[in-house]
Amino acid sequence: MPVWLAPVGAGYPDLLQKFAIFGLFATGFNLLFGLTGYLSFGHAAFLGVGSYTAVWSFKLLGMNPIPAAILAVATSGVFALAIGYVSLRRSGIYFSILTLAFAQMSYNLAYSVLTPITNGETGLRVLQSDPRLFDGASESTGPLISNLFGVEMTGWGGFYFCAVVLLVGFFIAQRIFRSPFGIMLRAVKTNQNRMTYTGLNPRPYTLAVFVISGMYAGLAGALMCITDPLAGAERMQWTASGEVVLMTILGGAGTLLGPIFGAALIKYFENIFSAFNEQTLHEIFSFLPDFLEAPVVSIAGLFVGEGWHLTLGVLFMLIVIFLPGGIMEGVSRIGRLFKRGSSKAEPNRQTAPAE
Repeated sequence: MPVWLAPVGAGYPDLLQKFAIFGLFATGFNLLFGLTGYLSFGHAAFLGVGSYTAVWSFKLLGMNPIPAAILAVATSGVFALAIGYVSLRRSGIYFSILTLAFAQMSYNLAYSVLTPITNGETGLRVLQSDPRLFDGASESTGPLISNLFGVEMTGWGGFYFCAVVLLVGFFIAQRIFRSPFGIMLRAVKTNQNRMTYTGLNPRPYTLAVFVISGMYAGLAGALMCITDPLAGAERMQWTASGEVVLMTILGGAGTLLGPIFGAALIKYFENIFSAFNEQTLHEIFSFLPDFLEAPVVSIAGLFVGEGWHLTLGVLFMLIVIFLPGGIMEGVSRIGRLFKRGSSKAEPNRQTAPAE
């Protein structure tokens, strides 16, 4: 990724970390939405729970990312079990509203009520005065950064750690997709009533995948704090839940690679297009005559910088209209065109008549 993303300006570690973290987040969400059709608007709650758990692991145990990731997965799994047990009693829009309500309740609790645990609007961070049982005595007076066997989880070290976790998460998702459990989840999406009439109870399957999806989100939240040891309540807002829905739909719900592509696309727009200013646009369109350059820059300025959401909205609209299956549907269409063209190019082979 550092090599083939460099030409488009995305080959630097901070952005690549976001690609890996949000790719993992979207992969876990896709297990729920893509396989069962249950649309959750509250997955940001598990992202926040994973973040807070990871920071508390750093504060109490030390700056090792492995215990932080394990505890974040376990805590978010328990949290998802509680929310899923209640929310999955309903389906359709009622399920979506319930998950949204739980996420907003979690956000408000973290922002105001549970300030001794979350530190409210200031955010939770690691301090030099924290116990850190396993490395507190050896910690220097410099900034507190998580490290694994002496490798600091910032820059390229942090990216490769997140990339390895993404690959492991992708492998597990792939096994779930191709397992009998995954087939049962597809049956829930296809026709849940017919599945019930055959004597199969879909509730344990949907609850299990809801918990697994929440654990993915908690792990993504932990990776955010592993690369930057700070947790804030804003990660639980409904906008974060809506963002992962956009990532999955843009890439292609129900596919393996689609959500990762969708996450990378949105984070690319957020970090690259939002950085474009008027001076950058003048440099890009400097080849135009003066009487054309100014109006072109004015129009393009609406879609970059602070208006990058407009570009993303237009792209999302075009994909929903022309590629309902997301980016992966476009990739498959292009593949079929190439296959059709290559088959036409081959000479027709004539077989000799049988004697």
